[in-house]
Amino acid sequence: MAQNRYKAVVAGQTYTIIGRESKQHMDMVTALVNEQLNEIMSLSPEITQENATMLLAINAVSDQLKKQEELIKMEKQQFTLDGQAAHNLELENRIKKIEAIEAEAKEIMRKNGQGDVPIRNHVEAQQIVNENRKREIQKRAANK
Repeated sequence: MAQNRYKAVVAGQTYTIIGRESKQHMDMVTALVNEQLNEIMSLSPEITQENATMLLAINAVSDQLKKQEELIKMEKQQFTLDGQAAHNLELENRIKKIEAIEAEAKEIMRKNGQGDVPIRNHVEAQQIVNENRKREIQKRAANK
């Protein structure tokens, strides 16, 4: 992005600012600076413009540090949430595999005429599937 030249009028003084920000952005910045400077000067009428400007700069840097701390905190939260999301996805995949094994076990039981026999848990379902696969392998081996 190209450098932009912007003329900002702050407290009656004109400044040329060179940067990448848009005119709209710089208009908002200038308006906010003037607003905050006027507020400082109205709250402390005896303050010089130079001291008011310094207070404004201190307030701006303080606000920036607070925002950076918030951003770091949010990035850490995002990292934690990303980890939790990955863990949840892994759990969902495990559940889908278990459900598929249970469905296969129920189908095996139905084919064997035992469709009304309940399967108590996923370990039992896996055992049913494993035993069925073992029988199929043994049948194939016997037919060779």
